[in-house]
Amino acid sequence: MQRFYRMSQSLIGAVALATMSLGIHSSAHAVEPASCKAVRFSDPGWTDVTATTAVMSEILRGIGYKPSAQLLAVPVTLSSMKANKIDVFLGNWMPSMEDDIKPYAADGSVETIGANLEGAKYTLAVPDYVAEAGVKTFADIAKNADKFKKKIYGIEPGDDGNRLILKMINTNTFGLGGFKVVESSEAGMISQVMRAIPKKEWIVFLGWAPHPMNTKIKMVYLSGGDDFFGPNYGGATVYTNTRKGYSAECPNVSTLLKNTKFSLEAENEIMSAILDKKMKPAAAAQIWLKANASTWSNWLAGVKTFDGKDVTPAMIIK
Repeated sequence: MQRFYRMSQSLIGAVALATMSLGIHSSAHAVEPASCKAVRFSDPGWTDVTATTAVMSEILRGIGYKPSAQLLAVPVTLSSMKANKIDVFLGNWMPSMEDDIKPYAADGSVETIGANLEGAKYTLAVPDYVAEAGVKTFADIAKNADKFKKKIYGIEPGDDGNRLILKMINTNTFGLGGFKVVESSEAGMISQVMRAIPKKEWIVFLGWAPHPMNTKIKMVYLSGGDDFFGPNYGGATVYTNTRKGYSAECPNVSTLLKNTKFSLEAENEIMSAILDKKMKPAAAAQIWLKANASTWSNWLAGVKTFDGKDVTPAMIIK
């Protein structure tokens, strides 16, 4: 009898220990610290990043997180990540941002966790009638300095594209010494181009894809800028950055971010809703999510709700 009692007690103790261990293991992998609930994004005001941030925010909101986005220029974004004030940035365009992120990557304060878009491009462009008149390369710009009024139209101050143009000007590369970068914003630059086209005025500007400008404007990307914007007409990959240690602190959000891969078509669709249909980013994101569950449902692999429950697309689509 005593032997049976000792065996029973041992069995009960073993079961209790196993149950406790399972519970600890389960909670450690399913539930993140309370500090992870607020996910802080940066948006430099580029419609592509506004679109992708909106989609990520809607997904996170649906599974119990509280995402927010601050409008910050790229240099401020990176310094804010180093200062632990921003968690995630979805707009690391490479190679054009290589010099911007280099010191932060070197000291480990900003981490790159994966690409979220392949096949993008970012370089100088002109309207089709300017290309037809002979401007097809970076070297052709200075040959027509008077027609361009020695101006190249960029976007917001501090942007990596503007910085690359300034570098060309300051080193007189392609004979661009004496040119000026006109800095404004994405919307301001595109408005300037749209005003120039009906008058057949000559204008050279920063162009990129994905963006609805590629369908609204008959435009031609210039060749020859490989040393500045990268090969293949500024061929680019867009990466996701997080602040130092974020993946270890908030592994559930990190899993979602690592899984997320956008396409040019998807981003063009969401951006068009924002720019052409004047929709709020959150509304544009929800419409895309409803229509494309088969595309993004695999992003949820290995992802839980904030409180550790299984995730289904129905939680996200409102």
